[in-house]
Formats: sequence, structure tokens, C-alpha cells
Amino acid sequence: MKKIIIVLAILPWLLPGQTPTGSEILQQIDDNIIAGNRTATSTMIVHGRRASRTMTAKSWIQGTDQSFTEYLAPARERGTKMLKLGDQLWMYSPQSDRTIRIAGHMLRQSMMGSDLSYEDMMEDRSLNATYSATVIGSEIIRDRDCWVLELVATVEDVNYHSRKIWVDKERMLGLKEDLFAKSGKLLKTTEIQEVFKIDDRWYPRRMIFKDQLSKGKGTEFIIDEIEFDAHIPDYIFSKAALKK
Repeated sequence: MKKIIIVLAILPWLLPGQTPTGSEILQQIDDNIIAGNRTATSTMIVHGRRASRTMTAKSWIQGTDQSFTEYLAPARERGTKMLKLGDQLWMYSPQSDRTIRIAGHMLRQSMMGSDLSYEDMMEDRSLNATYSATVIGSEIIRDRDCWVLELVATVEDVNYHSRKIWVDKERMLGLKEDLFAKSGKLLKTTEIQEVFKIDDRWYPRRMIFKDQLSKGKGTEFIIDEIEFDAHIPDYIFSKAALKK
């Protein structure tokens, strides 16, 4: 009888197609997205109501606490730099030759006129460490079978109190996401429209962000190149590097 009870207890974990827990799915998303050191070159296209603007940038990122971004084009934005150290963010403007700290209400403002805020840029923490997740079903998104998850924040200092994510069951990458305020109001949506694989991880190549409170047509973000486990000199993550 004891042997039968043991078999029945472990049987659900042996069945193919068994639904993973929300925490298990979040952990696999984190494993895909979060890396130690990485460098990336990206293109951001801001689709405004009348016209679009395209910017390119290079970023150096170390874990979830340090990042440095330099804008390469267009000429108007070239040389603009941003430095994140923990929960602090500085921005250097070559036009004024000034470095300012972006804090308080300024963090909620649009970053470079895009649908992303400075807060969005700052938020790079593990989903599993900041949200609890419940699997509420499955759905097909662009021909991909996805788990549908509802997330609720477990910490106070997050940009979005709750989220709804459609996670590719095979690649364990969130293909679509709705981001909500504590009141339940929809604030932003994101969609991953193209992915690629590097080594053993899936990573988004092209994404669309839409601020639901803005009248623009969304912001397209494209990863042109990325290198994981890159060597990054220590001086990159310093305020002195902003004016170099």
C-alpha cells in the first residue's frame, strides 16, 4: 500500500504535458533573459502620430544592477549617455555638457520620446523575485502555444502592480504582456515579434512597446547584436565615463 501511495504522489510529475507552476515558468523566463555581463547594439524606432524617429545605441550591462548606454545616432542624439548604478540613474547630454541625476517623478517620464519610461530602463530584476504567478490557461499567439500567466507584485517598488503574460511553452519566453497599475488600469503592452537563439538561451530580437496613455503608435526595439559573458572594463560603470 505504501508503494502505491508513493507512485501516485510522483505520477503527476511524470505525465507528459503536465502544467508547470507559475514560479517554475518565471524561473525559466529569468534564465533566458538575465545574464551576467553582456554588450548589445540596438535600434529604437519611435512611431509618433505624424512621423517616426530612429535611434541606435550601444549598451554595456552587468547583472541587474549596472548598465551604461551610449547613443550613436542620429547626430542630434549622438553622445547622449545613461548610467545605471543600483537604483540610481544619471544622464549626460553633450549639447549642454551636463550630467543630471534622473530621480523621483522624472523616472516616469518618456525615455528619449519613446513608449518606454526611465523606470522601464531601470527595472531589470528577476520576475521570480518580484512577482507571484498563477497559470490561468493556454492560448495560441502567432502560431505558438503559450501558457497564460497572471502576475501580482510581491514587493512594493515595482513599476507595475500586476501583469498578464503569454509565455511560449517551448522557448519559455513571454511573447505578449499587459502591464497594469494597482487600480487595474492597463498602462502598457509589449509584444515580442521576433526571437533568436544564442547558445542555450532564447532571446527577443524585435519587440513592440505601447504606452496605452500615449497617442503615439508605439516603439519598436530591435537587438542588432548581442554578446553574452563579455569582458567589460570596470571604468565603464562610473560617472567619469559619462563625459569621455
